Amino acid sequence: MISTDSTLQPEVKPHTESLEQARDLIQGTRFSEAAAILRTLLETPLSHENEVEALYMLAVVQRYTRQHDRALQTLKALVTKDPGYARAYQEQGHSYLAVNEPGSAQHAYARAVELNPALLASWRVLAGLYDRAGLQQEAARARRQLTFLESLPAELVSVYSLLHQDKLRKAERLCRDYLQRNKHHIEGMRLLAQIGVRLQIYDDPEFLLESCVELHPEHIPARIDYRNLLLRTQKFEKAHEQAQILLETAPDNPAYQTTLADALVGLGKSEEGIVRYRQVLANDPENARLHMLLGHALKTTGAFSDAIEAYRAAYGIRAQYGDAFWSLANTKTYEFTKTELSRIVEYEQADATSVEDRIHLCFAAGKAHEDRKEYETSFAYYERGNALKQEQVRYKDAYYQSRIEAQIDVCTAELFEQHQGVGYDAPDPIFIVGLPRSGSTLLEQILASHSMVDGTMELHDILSLAQRLHGRTVKRTSRYPAILRELDDHNLQRFGERYIENTRVLRAGAPFFTDKMPNNFLHIGLIRLILPNAKVIDARRHPMACCFSGFKQLFGEGQEFTYGLHEIGRYFEGYVRVMDHWDRVLPGFVLRVVHENVVEDLEGQVRRILEFCNLPFEESCLHYYKTQRNIRTPSSEQVKQPIYRSAVEQWRNYEKHLQPLRDALGPDVLARYTN
Repeated sequence: MISTDSTLQPEVKPHTESLEQARDLIQGTRFSEAAAILRTLLETPLSHENEVEALYMLAVVQRYTRQHDRALQTLKALVTKDPGYARAYQEQGHSYLAVNEPGSAQHAYARAVELNPALLASWRVLAGLYDRAGLQQEAARARRQLTFLESLPAELVSVYSLLHQDKLRKAERLCRDYLQRNKHHIEGMRLLAQIGVRLQIYDDPEFLLESCVELHPEHIPARIDYRNLLLRTQKFEKAHEQAQILLETAPDNPAYQTTLADALVGLGKSEEGIVRYRQVLANDPENARLHMLLGHALKTTGAFSDAIEAYRAAYGIRAQYGDAFWSLANTKTYEFTKTELSRIVEYEQADATSVEDRIHLCFAAGKAHEDRKEYETSFAYYERGNALKQEQVRYKDAYYQSRIEAQIDVCTAELFEQHQGVGYDAPDPIFIVGLPRSGSTLLEQILASHSMVDGTMELHDILSLAQRLHGRTVKRTSRYPAILRELDDHNLQRFGERYIENTRVLRAGAPFFTDKMPNNFLHIGLIRLILPNAKVIDARRHPMACCFSGFKQLFGEGQEFTYGLHEIGRYFEGYVRVMDHWDRVLPGFVLRVVHENVVEDLEGQVRRILEFCNLPFEESCLHYYKTQRNIRTPSSEQVKQPIYRSAVEQWRNYEKHLQPLRDALGPDVLARYTN
């Protein structure tokens, strides 16, 4: 038998060589020879990357030889295979211009620069097209971007382009090389920070951007980047400070007024933020995004009818605004009208709809059809939305599983015995961990209804600390968690103390507070080492119910494992495996609370939770739905109602489609649940 390696290796090299040969022939204007090579290649099995490149070059050849209809057909096939390939849309623009269709060309170029703002050729043509169409604001924006790109060194234009092609490691290497020769080049520093953010490494970008605003306080784009990163990492006090500095430079700037409102909402001053959003909207009532931001803030405060009005205003302004429709669905209680549903279906199918809008529309349609008990159609939309989203994310199950194994390998009982009695001894935090859609928001609302507990939000602090311990590298190899073996007692105490200090701004003065970041389940060893007196509650739900609920949910950021039944099942299995490990090496440190048990016996489970947290029983915890507080998760409206059982078995409506999930979970995990 011929091995897999021996069959694959000889094929890849000739394909690469053939593509290079075709590229050289195109540059030498030998178009017919290049086309022959490309057509031959496309008749053979190719990797996705090579097929996309071959289709792109064939379209270029067809345009150069004035076969514009064929070029457009080739490009249509290309964007079907890779909807995010920006240069395909640029090439479409060139072909549409050649056949005198400026409207179609304008749309194609606009899509190209939406995907990759570093495409100089597209911006050049767009500026003229916008001028001729009388779109002066758009033309001015195109010229500003063109001027910006032309001001950059060629290396940084390449970095900018690679960044938007998602070739992050190549972009990082090129950018670092440039900065070694030009240490304080502000655009280089900004680009390196953007790469770090895309890689979900936040400490280095924060340092870079903080340095930018210190070295160049007048550089507004750098300050905007810094402010945006602070908002993203929930450093709302600093974000508020930067928003105020920006507003002082231009008090009437609506974008600066809006981000000040963002920071206020982040600080829990939602009513002040809402007032500011409304003030900006009074001067710009046709701003669909502003209506969305207002809707999110209103939803957080529990003003659902006003939030719905804001979301509907957003799609009234921009008909294909997928996020507006999804935000309505994501209230979990809104029911679409027949007219709204027909519009969702129509816009989702329209060629002009962007991928991002299409994803949101798919999830909205899935929820709308589910509410109508049209489960076959509903699942088809959920499946399509997840497939589209999965193309955008970089989730790798093998990497996740290696992280699980690393925690099990490093965080042994011996490690915790060696560090017994160290760390910062504050008992304040109550961590609620698990998977999204596991009932964790309900547990948080119950605890936040206690007079001695402040409910905060999903805090990023532990994840950020783990990232810092990971080391200043974008490679998959990591110093964390192995570095936990090397940390001395002083560092462990300092990390715990810093966590308490950094989270104080989000508290209202109660002695205890909740941190409901579900992903912290992977870092319970780190939590124990730095905060030995913290409490950890594992919010557990039937795996089929939990995983399918996650599959139906379009998350604002993160949770990339949810966009596939196999992926989320494997993730749940790894989560169970590492939670079993924590039970073995840290007996009694984690309380497991099963959602179905809370539904069946609320008072019994509430008493159990409060006893674990060393809190006296309070009747208010049973009437959690009366507690007024800001809630940012998808369950915000659900937890403001008494316990209901209707959602427990919803997954069974889709059971015949869920075999990939069952297979990924495996019999051992499923055997723990008898119903």
